[in-house]
Amino acid sequence: MSPSPAVQRKLSALAGKQVNFDPGALDMQHPPQGWNVDDRWQSLPSEPPGEPVAGGSWEIARRLIRGYEFADPSMVRAFYDPDQPLAGRDMLLELQTLGIVRVYVGVRVGEVYDQVREVDGRRARVFGWYYRTLEGHVERGQMDWQVWKWLDSGEVQFHVYAVSRPAPATNPFVRIGFLLLRGHERSVFLNSTARRMRAFTELGLQGERPGERVRQASPGLTARRSSADDPAHVELGRNVESE
Repeated sequence: MSPSPAVQRKLSALAGKQVNFDPGALDMQHPPQGWNVDDRWQSLPSEPPGEPVAGGSWEIARRLIRGYEFADPSMVRAFYDPDQPLAGRDMLLELQTLGIVRVYVGVRVGEVYDQVREVDGRRARVFGWYYRTLEGHVERGQMDWQVWKWLDSGEVQFHVYAVSRPAPATNPFVRIGFLLLRGHERSVFLNSTARRMRAFTELGLQGERPGERVRQASPGLTARRSSADDPAHVELGRNVESE
């Protein structure tokens, strides 16, 4: 999406901002009291056991999560420079609450990984990346977006893992509104995003021109009304067909 001049200025300003918490002091797997954990799994179409299949479910889902357009654009959309590598990329997120209030916040992508992990004696191929919140964000924390394939069974899953807590807000109205709606809006967003990932992966497996099928389906797979002309749907269609 081509951002407006005002949005471009906000995006450019992120380069001068720092992460608004100390990642080294936070145990992401066992955070202390006061931190919220979201740990969600969504099953995707399975594959035969073994390494990911070319053009299969895991590979399509990996393409989908690279650009963040898979996220429900009626609630959250991202602006960034697509010419910059994913690792280290600054992203300006537009948060839309109840389709009425819009807040712009910044995040920075950290590590991008493609690795084999062992969990309880089972091995899984995992592609993922995370972003961390920057100064001025309404939250503090980290969110990981991942695609897993269990090599013994062929199961493929979309995984979201986030550790967060509210950040101090200078605007009392923003802080109060965010605290009141945070849990509800987060649940609606993550539920919608999981449904979108499942639907788009299934569409991507249906032969030729998967991008066009995804683009057409995307407006009907948002939590709130979304125009079919929204550039987010067009970009998503492109991403499902390319790395």
